[in-house]
Amino acid sequence: MTAPLDSEAAGQWQLFPAGDSCLILKFGEVLSNQANRLVAQCARQLNDAVMKQELAGVTDIVPAMISVGVHYRPERVHCQADESPFDALKAQLEALLRKASTSQMYEPRLIEIPVCYGGDYGPDLEEVAASLKLTAQAVIELHSGQLLDVLMLGFAPGHPYIGVLDEQLNPQRRTTPRTKVAAGSIGLANRQSVIYPLELPGGWNLIGRTPLTMFDVGRGEPCLLQSGDKIRFVPIAPATFESIQTQERQR
Repeated sequence: MTAPLDSEAAGQWQLFPAGDSCLILKFGEVLSNQANRLVAQCARQLNDAVMKQELAGVTDIVPAMISVGVHYRPERVHCQADESPFDALKAQLEALLRKASTSQMYEPRLIEIPVCYGGDYGPDLEEVAASLKLTAQAVIELHSGQLLDVLMLGFAPGHPYIGVLDEQLNPQRRTTPRTKVAAGSIGLANRQSVIYPLELPGGWNLIGRTPLTMFDVGRGEPCLLQSGDKIRFVPIAPATFESIQTQERQR
C-alpha cells in the first residue's frame, strides 16, 4: 500500500537546500521512532510521485535516520518565470506532502532474519555479555525478542541500521575496528544493530551471522531490506545456518 505522510505530521518537517542539486526534508533533531517512521512514509510517498512522473527532475530519494534527501536535475524542474529550481521543487514537495491523509497508511513489511549467535559466527558475544553483566543467552533473548525498525540503509549497499534495541543492549563500538568482517555478520552497539551485506571493515561488536544474502546486484530488488521495514531476529542452529546458506548460493 502507498505510504503517505500522516496528516497529523503536516508541517512538522524542515526543508532546506544541500548544494545546488539536492534538497533535504528533516523531521527532527534527534533520532526517535516517530521521526524515523515519518521519514519512511515520506520517502515512499515521494518515490510513488516520481514513478508517476509528478516530480519532474527528481533523480533519487534517499531516506536517512531523521531526514530524506531529494536529488534533482535543476534544468529539468518545472519552474515559473523568475522562479529558481529549488523554490519550484520546494513548493511542489510541500504541496505533495500536505495532500497526505490517514486513509492510506503504509503497512511496513515484516521480515524475519535468521541468526546463528556466538562461536565463529559471533566472536564478540561472550565479551559483550560480560561487559553488560548479562549471560550470552540473555543477550540473544533480548536481541531476538523485539520487533525492530530498519532505520536506514547506509555505509555500504544494502547495509541496514536497525533499532532501537532494549536499553540493556548498549555496548560501545570496538576500540579497534576489524579490517575484514564476513558478509551477513550481525553487529551490536549503542542499542542498534547492523548487518554487513558484504565483506567489509567494521568496528561493531559481532554477536552472530545470518545466512541470508543482504545485497545482490543481480536481483530485481538488490537490497533485501529497506528503510521502514520491520524485522525480527530469529535464533538458529549452525546446521540450519549452513542449510539456508547453501540454498541462498543456489539461487
